[in-house]
Amino acid sequence: MKRLLLLALLLAPVPMAAQDMASAPGGTLRFLDKVTGRVQDLSLSRGQSVALGRLTVQMDECRFPRDNPAADAQAHVTVVDTTATRPMFTGWMLASSPALSAMDHPRYDIWVLSCDSGFVAPEVTEPEEDPDAPLEEINEG
Repeated sequence: MKRLLLLALLLAPVPMAAQDMASAPGGTLRFLDKVTGRVQDLSLSRGQSVALGRLTVQMDECRFPRDNPAADAQAHVTVVDTTATRPMFTGWMLASSPALSAMDHPRYDIWVLSCDSGFVAPEVTEPEEDPDAPLEEINEG
């Protein structure tokens, strides 16, 4: 009985810690036309849409982890084909897992790259060396 209870506890789903997300004013999506091979990066503000061939792509929302702005972007995107009456895709796309919630279209592919979080990577500079400083000796043993 104890083994069964222990097994049930080990197999029970464990809730993951919720990540504190921040909303960005916009983000960047990548558009691919599979027939022509054309690749285009789209920088869209929240609520902005752009027409690409038969598709209209709208960035509804873009979020990123507040404690790590350079990390995984999550964008809610709506894609409308002008020949259809309903949106062909509406949902969240994850930059780290583009296939998890992918748009299913025979010709076009769209995925999220990043959110405009305002994060700018710090510039790396080499420390200046003093030419008059003595060299350090390494003593072995």
